[in-house]
Amino acid sequence: MTSSPTVRKLVVEVVDARDLVPKDGQGTSSPYVVIDFAGQRKRTHTRARDLNPQWHERLEFIVSDPSSMELEELNIEIYNDKRFGPVASTTRKNNFLGRVRIYGSQFARRGEEGLIYFPLEKRSLLSWIRGEIGLKIYYFDDDKIPGEAKKPESVSPPPVSAAPEPTEIPAPTEAAIESQAPLPIPVINVEEIPPPAEQRLSSAPDDTQPPSEVKKAQNSASSDRVRVTRRPNGGADYTHFTRVLSGRFISSSDSLVPSAYDLVEPMQYLFVRLVRARGLRQCESPYVKIRSGSHSMRSKAARETSGNPEWNQVFALSQSKPDPTLEISVWDSGPGEGFLGGVCFDLSDVPIREQPDGPLAPQWYHLEGGEDPHITGDIMVSVWLGTQADDAFPESCNSDAPYITYTRSKVYQSPKLWYLRASVIEAQDLRVPQTPLGSLVDLRVKIQLGFQSARTRRSISNCNTSTFSWLEDLMFVVSEPLDDQLIVLVEDRSAKDPVLLGHAVIPVATIDQRLDERHLVPFRWFNLDGSGSNGHGQGGVAYGGRIQLRLFLEGGYHVLDEAAHVCSDFRPTAKQLWRPAVGALELGILSARGLQPMKTKSGGKGSTDAYCVAKYGKKWTRTRTITDSFDPRWNEQYTWKVYDPCTVLTIGVFDNWRMFAEGGEDRPDYRIGKIRIRVSTLESNRVYTQSYPLMVLLRSGLKKMGEIKIAVRFASSALLPDTCALYATPMLPRMHYLRPIGVAQQEALRGAAIRIVAAWLARAEPPLGPEVVCYMLDADSHSWSLRRSKANWYRILGIIAWAVGLARWLDDVRRWRNPVTTVLVHLLYLVLVWYPELVAPTASLYLFLIGAWYYRFRPRGPAGMDAHLSQAEGAEGDELDEEFDGMPSGKTTEVVRARYDRLRMLAARVQSVIGDLAAQGERVQALVSWRDPRATRVFIVMCLVVSLVLYVLPPKMVSVALGFYFLRHPMFRDPMPPTVLNFFRRLPSLSDRLL
Repeated sequence: MTSSPTVRKLVVEVVDARDLVPKDGQGTSSPYVVIDFAGQRKRTHTRARDLNPQWHERLEFIVSDPSSMELEELNIEIYNDKRFGPVASTTRKNNFLGRVRIYGSQFARRGEEGLIYFPLEKRSLLSWIRGEIGLKIYYFDDDKIPGEAKKPESVSPPPVSAAPEPTEIPAPTEAAIESQAPLPIPVINVEEIPPPAEQRLSSAPDDTQPPSEVKKAQNSASSDRVRVTRRPNGGADYTHFTRVLSGRFISSSDSLVPSAYDLVEPMQYLFVRLVRARGLRQCESPYVKIRSGSHSMRSKAARETSGNPEWNQVFALSQSKPDPTLEISVWDSGPGEGFLGGVCFDLSDVPIREQPDGPLAPQWYHLEGGEDPHITGDIMVSVWLGTQADDAFPESCNSDAPYITYTRSKVYQSPKLWYLRASVIEAQDLRVPQTPLGSLVDLRVKIQLGFQSARTRRSISNCNTSTFSWLEDLMFVVSEPLDDQLIVLVEDRSAKDPVLLGHAVIPVATIDQRLDERHLVPFRWFNLDGSGSNGHGQGGVAYGGRIQLRLFLEGGYHVLDEAAHVCSDFRPTAKQLWRPAVGALELGILSARGLQPMKTKSGGKGSTDAYCVAKYGKKWTRTRTITDSFDPRWNEQYTWKVYDPCTVLTIGVFDNWRMFAEGGEDRPDYRIGKIRIRVSTLESNRVYTQSYPLMVLLRSGLKKMGEIKIAVRFASSALLPDTCALYATPMLPRMHYLRPIGVAQQEALRGAAIRIVAAWLARAEPPLGPEVVCYMLDADSHSWSLRRSKANWYRILGIIAWAVGLARWLDDVRRWRNPVTTVLVHLLYLVLVWYPELVAPTASLYLFLIGAWYYRFRPRGPAGMDAHLSQAEGAEGDELDEEFDGMPSGKTTEVVRARYDRLRMLAARVQSVIGDLAAQGERVQALVSWRDPRATRVFIVMCLVVSLVLYVLPPKMVSVALGFYFLRHPMFRDPMPPTVLNFFRRLPSLSDRLL
């Protein structure tokens, strides 16, 4: 008897709402909730006259197609029931109180849900909406009851019940050694990005119906299903889809589903699939040799099973220089390597596989061996011609990369990271050693989580000497699976040597999760194990007191593992809080040119085995390694979902060294260079194909390592207002603004996140080394560098350059360098003074004209790394040596002293500039502080005179007089500084009081 089929159900628990808008004319509302999902509409009961209603109702919906659930949209609307108003009405529509749109990508599986408060949205620009609604949304798979899935229940469910239970070793070149990352810390599977569905228009419910009646939604709204035709290579043909973005339908003709590998050049490969053989003569472990032209490859040795060995391998031989024949021969790997037979193919008769054709069926071929009578048996193979888009290419043994383990292209995923917040409240019943009279007891709590450790400040003791409080928060970074343990130590640091008073071990998996600040996690008491501390406890577990903690995992934060200015993702940890994707980022890694030799092989020949790594969001991609080539051609294409266009894609090129490691040896890969592309600089649906220089900053200076050619496209069918609306939303999640993390603590947490990600990716196969991860994530971006300081200084000068230019132009106007311009400025000034209401429109018009003028000089493509902006071209050797020096410094005392003296000279300049700025501010304060009685007396008298003049004269006349006086001809000017400036410079500052 077969098991009954299952059906997926979506559960929406409507908990409560807060601070709703009063709509009944008496300062209250009678709200109820209407939920629409995939043509199913249900509603809650009405809560009469309550602006903070509580429903606690559970509504279930049937998910007809679980594979396309992420493309669905859940519409939640709140209305005011007029039947409960002061004058009952059944003719007019009920008042709209707000709505929430939630997308299928935000649904959580049962057991992972949480109470989330969603702010209510407006239906139109003039709607008066406020408040928020608390929901629990999750899905689960249940046994299908016959006939239940055909017509969902339309009656309102009862209130929510209890929650469910949830070879040769080459030598490195000098450049390669210098380019090694100094930090010691830590197949092509093209991801199909199905386009999200367009938001379906949901009409307001017919509020003339009685509140208890549940109405059906129109089937036309749910008839726009996503029809997916699966390809043999695992892809999909989207014949019709809608995007959940703008609330308007997007037809299939407007869709932006790109064809696979349309950004790269097709590369021809000869594919050979070896399945098995039969009827071979007795042998130990047969293997297969494949030869075509200059390419020769060898399969793994199969264990002989009575003459029927199996290999199940695919080989891809490059056809850049095609050969007319293909030879497949079987050999015995035993002593003497006996020949077991072979097959020869004429490649002119080999079929060409076009996508989305299915895989070619293998066939039996009789092994031949000339006049040798001992050759017997058959071999099952299939041979075809294809491109890198073939689904067999990722896992094939490529002729460009013979080292199979470390040269295949792979897609990696970063671990899911959480912030763990530990609030240390107090401890009781501690056995504190006796201290000398008058000395303070210094008790501190130390928490360890793996390699992370944090300690509280000194405790605050109560009247009871055995009770101590801290009231301090400590934060850590943890990753899934949550299999770590939190170790809590209570130490007495009053003496020179700390004394352990007790400890507790808490599994991280038992800690609650919090999605926003409204969820209050209760405090918990933990018993401390005092065995072995202070001599208490003789074996076993001794009671050492107890400690009160509040532990929870923060799901509302984004765990930063990249520098904030080059971050590729700002989504919070909790999936329920994600925004819908606004498009897809497609990257085609074409080729590299002119790479420098990174290692030397036999005979002193230079060689480079290059591969690329691209990182965006949580997804890392790695191309295959092209061995022994200075001009490698990858032609691989990858896709990412884009949730925020103001993010950065990072692409790095590395030289593969791990494929030469032997016996567990760790040989880190060397960096060749990297580039960054900001997604917001890309026009939608436009392909940018260009080359970028690969530059590496070495101790000896800046060195160009070659060029990389890529193609990138930001595919988005979102309308312009929807994409631009993201610029008005906060960049980071909500919790970063409600409970911000300090800069120093954030940087420490980022370092821990980088180590966790590096350790996670190092466990993959092939591993992505810690040196690669640290280089891609800019682990040393906040280290001291004189070169970076100069670059930042010149960036500041570049920002104020426009103000300097405006001041110079104004000085030219007032000096009458161009009399025509000066006269026109006089006229414009008169118009603006006489009609002041034209000032703001004129300024806005000038800004528009300036922006339109600079459109001619806009960048034609995304910019790469700028060596001039980085001040890397003229950096001195000692400055670079200091930049690459670690902490603590490994240089001699004389070198460190010289660098310290240079830093003191630089700091003296900064100190002088800061002092001058402080002096100017103190002179302003001195105007009314009476430090200089004469100056203050003159100033207040002049203020009185000016006020009387302004009371008497019209303001327009005063403005015209001041403007014309400022723009007067040079013949009426005095070459000496003006009186006002002389008066200000004579005011006293506090500089004369400094020691």
